[in-house]
Amino acid sequence: MQRRSDERVRALLDALLEGRASPGLVERAAAGLGLPERGRYAVAVLRVERPEPVRGVVEQDGMRFWWRTRADREIAVVCLGDRNLAELTAVLVGRCPGPGGISPVVEGLAELDRARRLAEAALLTCTAGSTRIVRLEERLTTALLVSQPELSARLVKDVFGPLLTLEPAERALLVETLDAWLECGGSAGRAAGRLFCHRNTVFNRLRRLEALTSRSLSRPRELIEMTLALDAFRLTAAL
Repeated sequence: MQRRSDERVRALLDALLEGRASPGLVERAAAGLGLPERGRYAVAVLRVERPEPVRGVVEQDGMRFWWRTRADREIAVVCLGDRNLAELTAVLVGRCPGPGGISPVVEGLAELDRARRLAEAALLTCTAGSTRIVRLEERLTTALLVSQPELSARLVKDVFGPLLTLEPAERALLVETLDAWLECGGSAGRAAGRLFCHRNTVFNRLRRLEALTSRSLSRPRELIEMTLALDAFRLTAAL
């Protein structure tokens, strides 16, 4: 009887996560899960090679977790209480090496399907080999790119087309330099320190990149195009 009860509760949770609307579903799920219909919730999707066995509710650091296991991932429905997403991220980092995606806060069990889709969008922004657990709010522009793969591919082709014809080693060097320069807030000196080269080398590589793409990093709109193309390239190509 306990096993049947547990299976029923998991089925209710799955129905909420998959958006299978039916009369009274939210009320039944709230009663079965022991969670309020209205409240601050988030969903996390973690990609793992060997998911742990299914378990029921877990309480940690003032949050309540309901876990569901899939073939290559674990899904956590989290009742946040008064905790924030940074605190949730810290708990998940301590439990799983990642990668993972976390949804924005939603206001009730009826919104778990939307939260699950947004968490999966955040997870898709993690590049191959990444071990980060990221919040969607940190990756909104990249999430837009992965949600439109055809347009992302066109953006890479239009902006980085000539770059793609280079030898892989040279292409990787230019892309790495652009990435470092952006991460360092446009400081060639700081980027040079990260790349273990002279700042003039950074300038030379950036000028080469500008010549290849016919875009200037000093023009805001063209800089945005370059930045978005870089994100799309990292998500769709191996350096």
